Amino acid sequence: MLANQYKPDIVFHPATTLNEKLSEMGMSIKEFALRTGKPEQTIIAVLKEDSSLTPDMAVKFENVTQIPAKFWINKQARYNEYVARKKQEEAIAEAVEWAREFPYPQMAKHNWLPPTRKIEEKTINMLNYFGVASHHAWERLYVETDLKVAAYTSLKQTHQPHAISAWLRQGELQAKQIATPEFDAKKLKSNIPQMRQLMVEQPGDFFEQLQQLCFDAGVVLLFTPKLPKVPLSGSTRWINNKPLIQLTARYKKNDSFWFTFFHELGHILLHGKKYISLENVDFAAADPIKEEEAHQFAIKQTFTNQQEKEVLQNETITEQNIIDYAEKFNTHPAMIIGRLQHDGYIHYSVGRQFMEPIDLNPIN
Repeated sequence: MLANQYKPDIVFHPATTLNEKLSEMGMSIKEFALRTGKPEQTIIAVLKEDSSLTPDMAVKFENVTQIPAKFWINKQARYNEYVARKKQEEAIAEAVEWAREFPYPQMAKHNWLPPTRKIEEKTINMLNYFGVASHHAWERLYVETDLKVAAYTSLKQTHQPHAISAWLRQGELQAKQIATPEFDAKKLKSNIPQMRQLMVEQPGDFFEQLQQLCFDAGVVLLFTPKLPKVPLSGSTRWINNKPLIQLTARYKKNDSFWFTFFHELGHILLHGKKYISLENVDFAAADPIKEEEAHQFAIKQTFTNQQEKEVLQNETITEQNIIDYAEKFNTHPAMIIGRLQHDGYIHYSVGRQFMEPIDLNPIN
């Protein structure tokens, strides 16, 4: 909504002026209809404000009333805008409770929305954020969606559809600002060894390097901070034929980050444009088979099942064992520890020294 925009309290329909002019001229509706060549019922509908005055009518009215057609056209346009804005005000009022469902303070903290405590401003900002005219439109897009495009899926079965949709929308807005080359699956596959090496070495700028390797193959990789009560670790979608991997770095540990990244990468290479992944979220369109395929893809890139069996052949697993196996398999010790913990072979308190923190959040 534009600042300092003049919004009059009331704008009258052209019928007000027309009624006054007919009275002034002492002319009946029937005579006016005959003189303008318009059906009497059409004139009556305008006078009752049941119908709009068209440019064709404005020109004909000019001939009879001597009031310029431009006046009639502008009068109708101002009235139409007034009615539309009144309807929008009603839509905003109806959407207030909807807007309360979003974690607005956290979204503002991440600079996704301007900070405000006024619920009306929050509502307007939320509608603008999603690019919708009403909360009903949001529901049709994110809850009852019938769109056959990969950017949207029904969130009806999720526990936090409002926060999840806000997170997904942020990725969509970020992705639209990035012009990538055309997607190249061969290039993406050829870049995987370099991606794996970043996992092994994890330099300070690993995420920027990872983004570039994805970008070179036409893939957008984004970090979008998670919102409260949303268990999302990552998502894969195609937006305007552009594959998007969106990550939260939810657990802030390198083993979780890299496994999630390769899981989402697997969806891009294995499942094409129509499948949407929402990692750790139950939703209607989730495909257990595709999720398992992506899971196995991530295992292959981080620490294979065969490698795990080799490690488990040891009666005891020492810290040095983990270091040696990580070097032998060209992986990071955290990937070995993380898998052994996940599969129940060691307690989650064991091997913490191998875990490296992941902090991609730019907010202090």
